[in-house]
Amino acid sequence: MARTNERANEGTDERVGRIGRPARWRAGRGAGSRLQCTGAAIALAAAFGCAGTTPEPEEVPPAEVLYQQGLEQMEGGKILWMFSTAKNEGAIESFQQIIDNYPYSEHAVLAELKIADAYFADEKYDEALSYYRDFSELHPQHERVPYTLHRAAQCHHKQSRSADRDQTATIESLKYLDQLLTRYPHSAEAREAEEIWKELRVKLAKHDMYIADYYMDREEFQSAADRYRSVLNRYPGLGLDAEALYKLAVCYTEMNLEGEAHKIFEVILQNYRGTDVAAAAADRMPEGESTDLIPSAN
Repeated sequence: MARTNERANEGTDERVGRIGRPARWRAGRGAGSRLQCTGAAIALAAAFGCAGTTPEPEEVPPAEVLYQQGLEQMEGGKILWMFSTAKNEGAIESFQQIIDNYPYSEHAVLAELKIADAYFADEKYDEALSYYRDFSELHPQHERVPYTLHRAAQCHHKQSRSADRDQTATIESLKYLDQLLTRYPHSAEAREAEEIWKELRVKLAKHDMYIADYYMDREEFQSAADRYRSVLNRYPGLGLDAEALYKLAVCYTEMNLEGEAHKIFEVILQNYRGTDVAAAAADRMPEGESTDLIPSAN
């Protein structure tokens, strides 16, 4: 019985010894690993610290300095009085710095406008239009709103096509001109706006005349007549009345509406005496009637 207990105790001691030694070995190895990791971390930190310090942010110039810088960049100069040396991209960056760093200053408001002007000068009309439109919407009481409406109209005007092409840009330009002339009729921009307004209205009238002529050439007289009437109703007094009246009367003649045609020829003879259109109308009248309608020289 005693021997049995001894063997049991010996076996227990042996197991304890086998388990204990690896345990102590693992503990010792873990401690060394932690020391090595700690040392590596310190070395890395020191390395990064020596590699370079965090750069200090550059000081942003005052808003008025950036604004003047942008103006000078836009103004540039001339080489041999011909080629501009303006740097509008750099000017846009200067003005944008004002907006980013001094958003509540008066210079920030003016910088928005100058960015639009810089894009306009570079003939980037879509970008310029976006800034002009935003300015008038964000600052509706600002004294430069008439200017932005005028420039917005010009952005579309610059992209307006000839009378025989699509007139979307022409129509959009007229929308801004109408706003300008309605809201600010006495502004400095109104006079030039009136001239552009008339020019674009004439272009729209010629566009309708072009379409009407297209129908007439194909003997689609009803469609042509509708367009000629549209010119007379929508664009009176722009210099196309006599021609539109004459061609409308011709359409009526071809549609066997002789009575309506003669009335129009009579109007032409009474109001456009001495013109080529009046002479053509006289040729269309029944013999003897045209001379009765034309007043004598006495």
